[in-house]
Amino acid sequence: MADLDNILIFVKVAQFESITRAARSLGMPISTVSRRLSVLESDLGVSLLRRTTRRVTLTAQGREYLSQCQEPLNLLQEAEQVLTHAQKRPEGLLRITVPVVLSQEPFFNFMSAFMKDHEGIRVELVVTNLLLDLIAENIDVAIRVGELQDSSVVARRLGTGVYCLVAAPEYLKARTLPAEPADLKSHDCVMFNAKNNERDWDLVSGRRKVRVHVSGPVASRDVNSARAFVHRGHGIGLLPSAYCDEAIARGKLIRVLPKWTSSSIPIFALYSSRKFLPLRVSAFLEALAGWSPLWIKG
Repeated sequence: MADLDNILIFVKVAQFESITRAARSLGMPISTVSRRLSVLESDLGVSLLRRTTRRVTLTAQGREYLSQCQEPLNLLQEAEQVLTHAQKRPEGLLRITVPVVLSQEPFFNFMSAFMKDHEGIRVELVVTNLLLDLIAENIDVAIRVGELQDSSVVARRLGTGVYCLVAAPEYLKARTLPAEPADLKSHDCVMFNAKNNERDWDLVSGRRKVRVHVSGPVASRDVNSARAFVHRGHGIGLLPSAYCDEAIARGKLIRVLPKWTSSSIPIFALYSSRKFLPLRVSAFLEALAGWSPLWIKG
């Protein structure tokens, strides 16, 4: 198959009917243009051009070859223009995956505002706690909570979050408030990612660190379900503070052991490559970096 660059040079020469003007248009030396034309003719085994000292004209084979080449070349140029345009304005399908803990009003409000600001972007949101393969699943951005295991992707740290101990007034009504983390052992606890309705909670208070083994009547695979059972008075939960603050302020939940929380949990935005990052992705990452109701920056 003939070299595509040589075909493009031939088309330019045919359009200008001049090697000199074609070379000037292409920003190439005249000798290079002439040599590349000779290579193309040699590859095809035909004479495409008649050269004189004053002008260049097409042979019969040259006219036929030009007519066959122009349409696919025009299609390639149109495709290039589409890609170039897409890199001038954020648009196209943006596929995002987030953990279940983010499927709440604050994040939905953020996504709604982002889409209204970028009307050319369409969003497919995958809410799951599964660690999807970004490349295999064609994911543009993944938001992950916790330490990272995959070093093959680019990670941008968004901030940190903490989990705090809370309970519904209904649960605490007939019970003594815990005074120390060890007191949690005698309370019903609502857990996620538990085994046989038991698990260890790692808590910190300043420089103090403790691990408490807790158990309870209900456990779930995700934070949202656990939070629902905490609100319904089934026990003490260790829940993301960002999703508890409003309920605490309204008296729907009560902080338990307020000096104790989980350790800081990092939150990252992951994407597959730094090179040729689509504008829709960079726009979303920039918006994420400027928004932090659900985590502490840094």
